[in-house]
Amino acid sequence: MSKRILILNGPNLNFLGIREPEIYGRESYESLLRYIEDRAKNMGLEVEFYQSNSEGALIDRIQQGYREGLDGCVFNPGAYTHYSYALRDAVASVTYPFVEVHLSEVKERESFRHISVIKEVCLEQVTGLGFDSYIKGLEILNEHLKG
Repeated sequence: MSKRILILNGPNLNFLGIREPEIYGRESYESLLRYIEDRAKNMGLEVEFYQSNSEGALIDRIQQGYREGLDGCVFNPGAYTHYSYALRDAVASVTYPFVEVHLSEVKERESFRHISVIKEVCLEQVTGLGFDSYIKGLEILNEHLKG
C-alpha cells in the first residue's frame, strides 16, 4: 500500500510565477503541483495538496491529517516559518513526520528568514533547491517511513 503524504503550503505559495520571480522563479503553483505529483508517483507515494494563506486553516489541516492517518507531510510554511509558534505546536502535536521545505536558500536572504521555529519539530529542513526542495523532502520522508 502506498504511503499518503500531504504537501502543505502556506501563504503566497499560490502566487508562484507572479511573486518575486527573481527569487522564486517563473513557474506557476500548478506547475509545482504537477512536478511533485509526477515524482511522487515514481517513488510509489500518494500525495495530496493543500495551500492556505491562513494560519488557522493550516493548523486545521495538520490536525485533520492526524485524524485521517496521514503517513507524513512536506511543509512549506512560508513566512509563518519565522514566527508561528501555533503552527510549530500543531506539527509537534501530531504523530506523523514532517519535513520543512523552502524554494529559496533562506540563509542567503534577509536575517529574519534565518530563523525557523518549525524546523526543530521536523525530521529535516530542505532549502534552496527550488521545486526540488519538495522532492528532497519526499525522499527524506520515504526513507524515514521505510524505517
